[in-house]
Amino acid sequence: MQTIQLGQSDLRVTPICLGTMTFGEQVNEGDAHAILDRAVARGINFLDTAEMYPVPPRADTCGATEAIIGRWLAARPGLRSRIVLATKVAGPSRGMPWVRATPGLTAADIVASCEGSLKRLQTEVIDLYQVHWPERHVPTFGEIYYQPGKETSRTPIYEQLEAFQKLVRSGKVRYIGVSNETPWGVHEFVRLAEQHDLPRVATVQNPYSLTSRMVDNGLDETMHRLGVSLLAYSPLAFGALTGKYDDGGLDAPAVREGRLSKFERMRNQRWARPDALEAARRYSALARKHGLTPTKLALAWCYGNWRVASTIIGVTSLAQLEENVDAWGTQLSPELLAEIDKVRWEIRDPAA
Repeated sequence: MQTIQLGQSDLRVTPICLGTMTFGEQVNEGDAHAILDRAVARGINFLDTAEMYPVPPRADTCGATEAIIGRWLAARPGLRSRIVLATKVAGPSRGMPWVRATPGLTAADIVASCEGSLKRLQTEVIDLYQVHWPERHVPTFGEIYYQPGKETSRTPIYEQLEAFQKLVRSGKVRYIGVSNETPWGVHEFVRLAEQHDLPRVATVQNPYSLTSRMVDNGLDETMHRLGVSLLAYSPLAFGALTGKYDDGGLDAPAVREGRLSKFERMRNQRWARPDALEAARRYSALARKHGLTPTKLALAWCYGNWRVASTIIGVTSLAQLEENVDAWGTQLSPELLAEIDKVRWEIRDPAA
C-alpha cells in the first residue's frame, strides 16, 4: 500500500488504519499486541485510538486501550518513529462522568486530556489529536436532525483551537482533526484557523459504510474544497456488513460474541436497527451474487471511494485482520456500484 497525505499536513499514512476500540474489552492485551504486530508486518503504519476506549465505555476500563498501545510501543524500541499515532479527546460527557465530570469541553480539558493520553501511550508526541465529538450539539451517533433547543455549547471553536495551538507549540501534538462533525463544523474550524493563524484541521473522522453514507450529503464537498481528509470509521457497520447476522439475527448462537449481540446497549444503536440489518442482508446477497464475501464488498466499496483517505478497520482476531487487509485492491465494477446505489435509494442510510 502506498501512503497518502492527510489534508494539508505532512502526515503520510496507509489507506488502511487499525482502529483499537476493542482492545481492553473484546480483545485482551496479549492478543491486542499480536494484532498490532501483524498489522505493522502487513504494512499498516496508522493507528487510531481514544482516551475513552475501549467500547462499550465503562469507568473501570476508561483509558485502557491507550495504555495497551503504550506498553506495546515501549516494548518495541524504534517502532514509534514508524507509526502515525492518532488519538482523541472526548467531547462533552454523554452519560460518562468518568471521562469528564464537568459540562462542555474547555481549553483546560483539552490540555489535561492530552497530557493523560501522552502518559498512557508512553510517547512524547501525538501525531494526530482529534475532538471525538463536537462540543456543541449536533445530530450524531444515530441522530439525524439538528435541534437548536438542545444547544449547550460553552466553549467556542476559537477557544478550542487556541488550546490545540498551545499543544502544537509545545511539541505535544503535531496536527489536529475532528470527528463526528458536520459540514458547518469542518468549515468553521478551517475558517477560524486560517483567520487567526491557528492549527488547521487535517482530517475528519466520521462513519462511512454501505449503511451510513451521510458523508455524501454535503460533507464530501466541504472536505474536497477545503483540503480536509476523511478517515472513515465503522466500514463494516459494527459487523453487520460481514453477513454474520443475516440468517439468525442478533440472537443466533453463532454470533453471541459479536458486539451487536454481546452488548445490550449496542442493540439499541444505529447499526442494529431493523432497517439497517435488512439493508445489510441486501448487500450480502449482492456480494454473493458477484462472487464476493459481504466483508470484501463492504470494504472494497470504502477502500475505493474517492472521498476516503484512510479506512479505519476494527478487529478482534488475527483472522479478521487478515481478511480486512486482503480485501485491499478489490475492484468493484460499474454495474455492481450501480446495484449498490439502487439499494441505497430504496433503504437510505438506515444507520446514519
